[in-house]
Amino acid sequence: MNLFTIFILSLFLTIALVPVLKSVAFRIHLVDVPDQRKVHVLPMPRSGGIAMALGAIVPVLLWVPMDGVVRAVHIGCTLIVVFGVVDDVRNLRYVQKFLVQIAGALVVIFYGGIRIEYLGNLVPAGFVLPFFVSVVLTLVFIVGVTNAINLSDGLDGLAGGISMLSFVTIGFFAYQCENMTIAMMSIAVVGAILGFLRYNTHPAMVFMGDAGSQMLGFLSVVFTLVLTQCNTAYSQVTPLFLIGFPILDTLVVMVERISKGGSPFKPDKNHFHHKLMKLGLFHSESVFVIYLLQALFICSAFVFRFYSNGSNLVVFVVLAGTIVVLFEAARQGDFKFRNGRESLLGSRSVLATFAGDRLSIRFLFAMLKWGLAFGFLFQCMIPGQMPQYMSYGAVLFCILILGANVFKPQIRKDVLRVALYCTIPLVLYFSTMGASAWMTKRMVLANNAAFLGLVLFVIMTLNLTRRQKGFKVNPLDFLVVIVIIVFPNLPSMHLENPLIKLVVAKILILFFSYDVLLGELRAEDTFLDKSLLAALFVIVLKGFV
Repeated sequence: MNLFTIFILSLFLTIALVPVLKSVAFRIHLVDVPDQRKVHVLPMPRSGGIAMALGAIVPVLLWVPMDGVVRAVHIGCTLIVVFGVVDDVRNLRYVQKFLVQIAGALVVIFYGGIRIEYLGNLVPAGFVLPFFVSVVLTLVFIVGVTNAINLSDGLDGLAGGISMLSFVTIGFFAYQCENMTIAMMSIAVVGAILGFLRYNTHPAMVFMGDAGSQMLGFLSVVFTLVLTQCNTAYSQVTPLFLIGFPILDTLVVMVERISKGGSPFKPDKNHFHHKLMKLGLFHSESVFVIYLLQALFICSAFVFRFYSNGSNLVVFVVLAGTIVVLFEAARQGDFKFRNGRESLLGSRSVLATFAGDRLSIRFLFAMLKWGLAFGFLFQCMIPGQMPQYMSYGAVLFCILILGANVFKPQIRKDVLRVALYCTIPLVLYFSTMGASAWMTKRMVLANNAAFLGLVLFVIMTLNLTRRQKGFKVNPLDFLVVIVIIVFPNLPSMHLENPLIKLVVAKILILFFSYDVLLGELRAEDTFLDKSLLAALFVIVLKGFV
């Protein structure tokens, strides 16, 4: 099965589900109320975890062969998610959370047969842990990592971003050792996380809640154990790197709480993300720094995965110790990245000065707006043949867009997003793979160049805009760039045809461009509605006529 198909389905399904479940969250009191320990100041829906769970599980049910491991993962994950939702609604005590996590862990241990049995060259050759010791050690590790990811969910996009880096690597490692079950399940989670992060990146519109963060922790530790405890050459210490930063953060916080005579389970504001903000970094900057630190652990996992367990332990301890020492040195030296509002890099750049020219801003935004409208309309005209199901879908979206404008303007942007996310991939696939005869080679080159020009206008608009509530570059864009550059070129994506890679790049460019346009347009502006209706009308004509 093509892993890219799983990724796309998971991505789009999550993107479509988040707005729907967000509207339901307030009705069932699935809301995160701010307190002294939390960064946000307004009640936030906690329904993102449910959307991610559905986005990740549907492709798996459709395409992943069922065996004992897959069933055990599904059962354990369902327990975690269901009681995570209960926790998000009623705020369970940590003892109750532990009992559910233990139950989920025991399912994968006994039903799935997933246990820590081998410690490699840390023990004499051929030594296998006794059954009871193996069960206890696995139970502690699964529950510990599940809570580590849960505790790392303190800033917008933080837990999702670091987990996404982990699951991309897990999927790649699984493909290398030909474990396609774990590869497909990991890629499904990657798609779900990426779809959720568009709504969760600062300033977040929805949270994943304990249901989402515990699910990510549970799945990441189970997948890594399957990879490193089966017959592979990977070091058994590799999971420490793949989930490196959350493990380090949790251990440091627990040690600090115990050293002060407090409970290790009592929440506080001593996590690394809190420390970064105390050092003067803004919200999104703190998230980006932690992304980089997690990427450092991931790179170490990739470099040292075939080394001995002893070497891996030394590298992990040195890397983790260096991070802890640097943070402690910054705290004791009263180091600050900023003094007040002044940045270490200066308060004003040449680009910021140029942004004061209102004429340049209007010109670039007009080029983006009209270029995107006519560009997508042109893509709809290119296919030699348009399947009739596309035309039926276009009719349905026209009705939904018009209905939202007339009866429910508050959901208009959500309807537009769903229509765009469902239409863009198919239109670009047919326009690239089945272009009409009138599309000469020069026109094809000009069309591809237009996409590069669109990227330029998007970047300039983002940097020159002075709107406070528009689309802003954020840490998620760092992850999106990785996806655009790396994902289509991985051997596991089965994208041998260069045209497919071109389709993928065009899809991501249009997604990003429309997100920018939706953020910059005023709420009452119906330009996008009209331009999209025109494109849908062309799809209807080409399919029926």
